[in-house]
Amino acid sequence: MLPTHVLAGMLLATPLALVAPELAPIGFVAGFLGGLTPDLDMYVGHRRTLHYPVYYPVIAVPALLAAALAPSPVTVGAAFFLLGAAFHSVTDMYGGGLELRPWEGNSDKAVYDHHRDRWIPPRRGVRYDGAVEDLALSVAMSVPLYLLLDGPLRRLVVATVIVAAVYAVLRRRLADAAAVFFPLLPAVLDPYVPERYR
Repeated sequence: MLPTHVLAGMLLATPLALVAPELAPIGFVAGFLGGLTPDLDMYVGHRRTLHYPVYYPVIAVPALLAAALAPSPVTVGAAFFLLGAAFHSVTDMYGGGLELRPWEGNSDKAVYDHHRDRWIPPRRGVRYDGAVEDLALSVAMSVPLYLLLDGPLRRLVVATVIVAAVYAVLRRRLADAAAVFFPLLPAVLDPYVPERYR
C-alpha cells in the first residue's frame, strides 16, 4: 500500500542522518515523494504508466553516485527521489496482483516491465495492499523513523501510519464499495474507470 512505499522511501534516507545530517531532511522528503510518485498513475494505467521497475533503478545508481561525489540539496534530493521510486516499483512485484480484490489471486499482473514489454507476475509475499503483513511492514518501518526524526517529519510518519491502519481496516470494504459505485457512473466516464473497477 502507498503508506508502506512512502515509509520505505524515507527509511532509505536514514544513512544521511549520520553522514550528512544537514541534507537528511531533503533526503527524507525526497524519499517520501519518490515512494509516492509511482502511484500517481492509480487511475491512468496503474502500475504501468509511472512504475518503472527496470529503469528507475538504472537511473538511481548514477544519481546516488553524483550525490556521494557532490552532495548538495539537488543531487541528494534527486538521488533519494529516484531511489524511493525504484524501490516502490520493484517491490510492487512482491505484492498481490492488479485487481480489485487481490486476495482472490486471479491476476497475473503485478507491475509492468517496460524494458521487456511485459507484465511481471505477482509473487504475493504480501498477499495484497492493506493486508495485515502490509500494515506490519508500515509499522516496522515507522519505528526507526519515529525515533530518528522530530518536528514535521515525525508528524508525517505518524500520520502515514494512521492512514495505513485505517486503510488496512477498510481495505476489503473499499473493494466492495468500488464494485457498487463505479458501475453507477455515467457511461461517458467509462474511459477513465480502471478495468479492475468494472
